[in-house]
Amino acid sequence: MKFTDYYQVLGVQKTASADEIKKAYRKMAKKYHPDANPGQEAEEKFKAVNEAHEVLSDPEKRKKYDQMGQNWKQYEQQGEANRQYRQQSQSYGGNSEYFGQGEQFSDFFESFFGRGGGQQPQRKGQDYQAEVVISIDEAYQGTSRLMDVGGENIRMKFKGVRDGQTLRVKGKGGQGMNGGPRGDVLIIVRVPEKAGFERKGNDLYVEADVDLFTALAGGKVDVRSLGDPIRLTIPKETDSGKLLRLKGKGMPVFGKQDEYGDLYVKVKLIVPKNLSAEELETIGNVLQKKESHA
Repeated sequence: MKFTDYYQVLGVQKTASADEIKKAYRKMAKKYHPDANPGQEAEEKFKAVNEAHEVLSDPEKRKKYDQMGQNWKQYEQQGEANRQYRQQSQSYGGNSEYFGQGEQFSDFFESFFGRGGGQQPQRKGQDYQAEVVISIDEAYQGTSRLMDVGGENIRMKFKGVRDGQTLRVKGKGGQGMNGGPRGDVLIIVRVPEKAGFERKGNDLYVEADVDLFTALAGGKVDVRSLGDPIRLTIPKETDSGKLLRLKGKGMPVFGKQDEYGDLYVKVKLIVPKNLSAEELETIGNVLQKKESHA
């Protein structure tokens, strides 16, 4: 189903006055009247002329048609299924005697103006879409954005959001038709990755460099996080690649108060370099002692 340009059908500009529309209609209706021009092509043009006049001669219909414009498809998708119907009328000018036994209006007409141009079904307004970029630090700490969507300012708060998440703001979209409710605003959130951090749901994963001696004897190392600095205890004899869990140190859970995921720290063993002769001797003695007990 294609968009119908009623102004083009009548050969008038969008700024045409009511008198200009009426004059153009009378001229076109006489030109394509089936009595004077038998044939399928003239009949179809005659129907199109009457349909255009039905809309453009009515201030309310014309206003809705102008508001709809080239976005008609979005309205059509929210409306009822297309219907066809016949209309009989008696007077000249839109509901003209030229309709004879009742010609069919197009599916396009009925999708927006209903049967016979009378009581029309309510339709929800168009949903608008917007996109916002939030850093992972902002998603952790919480932030807000003032956005202009459809000419209206909307302030949104973001905390715990994830990349690709869609947030719905009800009743802030396009105006409804025939008294229907306003549409919604759908906000797509983008949260780019941050070097050194991997996010899985509400959990965060990082690596911590741990020297050989601390891995063997145990100790403490500094671990990066999105919140306050963390001093992590490394158990003695910790293997490289081991995951250590810090409960409640991950991302905040979206929509939940004071709920957080976990932070998983992967131990990355760092082999010491440029050891002194004394340090090498000490390590050698330890290894010999271990072998003797094996």
